[in-house]
Parts: sequence; C-alpha cells; structure tokens
Amino acid sequence: MGKVRLIAKYGVSTVAWIIAISIVLIFISFAIKLTPIRILLLILAISLTSFTLFFFRDPERKIPNGDGIIVSPADGKVFLIREFFENEFIFDEAVQVSIFMSPLNVHVNRIPIGGEVKFLKYVPGKYIVAFDEKSSENNERRIIGIETEDGFKILVKQIAGFIARRIVCDVRKGDKVNTGQRFGMIKFGSRVDVIMPKGKVELLVNLGQSVKAGETIIAKVKR
Repeated sequence: MGKVRLIAKYGVSTVAWIIAISIVLIFISFAIKLTPIRILLLILAISLTSFTLFFFRDPERKIPNGDGIIVSPADGKVFLIREFFENEFIFDEAVQVSIFMSPLNVHVNRIPIGGEVKFLKYVPGKYIVAFDEKSSENNERRIIGIETEDGFKILVKQIAGFIARRIVCDVRKGDKVNTGQRFGMIKFGSRVDVIMPKGKVELLVNLGQSVKAGETIIAKVKR
C-alpha cells in the first residue's frame, strides 16, 4: 500500500474550514448540559472531520515505466467506452474511456501520458448526473490536451456532476507534464474522460473495471 499524504494540496482550505467548524461544535457541546445533544454535536464534529480528511487523502502511486504507456487519470470504475470523431484537438477518429469517481474514491487527478499541454479549455455547463453519457458534452468541464514529443495527442476531460461542482486544474498551456503527475481534482465525485486517437492505441481496460490514477495502464500507444 502506498504512502498516504495527510491531505491533497487542493483540499487544504476546505479541510481547514471543516476543522474550524468542528472545533466550534465541540466547544458548543461542552456548554450544553443536555447529554444527548452534547453527544450528537460531538459525533457530528468527529464525523465531519473524519470524512473530509478521508475524502482529501492523497496516496502516493507507483507510476509504471514503459514507452507509450497511458495511465488512468482518475480512481474509479470504467463505465463507458465509445468511439467518435474528435474535432477540437485530435481531429481524428477517437476512442473515449470514461471513469466514474464515487465519493469514496481518491479524487486527485493525474496526467495520463507525459508531454506538453497544448490545449486548455473551460466550458461552463449543467450539473446532470455524471454517469449520464450526455454529461460529457453538457456539464461544466475542463479539457486538457497533451501532445507527446513524437506528436501523439490525448485529451483529458474533468467533468462536474450533480453533487461535484468544483473542478480544480493547476496546469497551464505550455506546461511540460510527466506521466502520473498530479494536476487537479474534482471535489465530491463526478467523472473523468480520456480521449485517444482510435488507430494509434491499444486499449487495455474493459467496462466495469476498477482503475487507479497514475497506476493502472489503460492503453498503450502503437509504435
């Protein structure tokens, strides 16, 4: 099992607020004479802090080595694989792998393959349930396009959902990124799509398969 950081850097402010609220609840509980209410407030404070620390955990991952390896950008389960023509960055027939992240998954997102960030786009939108296929095109999302040194292109979409409405992405256009590098998170659930040129990759995952960000190999670039 990998070493676990206390919290992801993307959740520091949220954790600080929750801890502050929990401390206030504990002090209030000490001032209340009614034992049932005191116990309820203590349970609430402990539960809030515990869940927040659990949600924002950030385990280290063993990044696999190998030429042309594409790793999962998110923890979760593959719930959709589809083919379509991608017309924003790849401009070719593409295959999309969609990963659903439940509130129990680690939510830190990682770069699927090293290269340079050549495309970056924010799209405002709706907040329909993440496992609805239409959420990929209708929901709020951030789209990151990466190109490797040999010209291979890949897109990653961070997609907000019904509950998850806070997307964090800390890469910028022109950044050099490495396979498995942390680049953001989606707070409290949702999905991440990986879009690859269909004829240039060998897909290595199946529907229903559980994956880990930065660790599970989802595809390999054909050479």
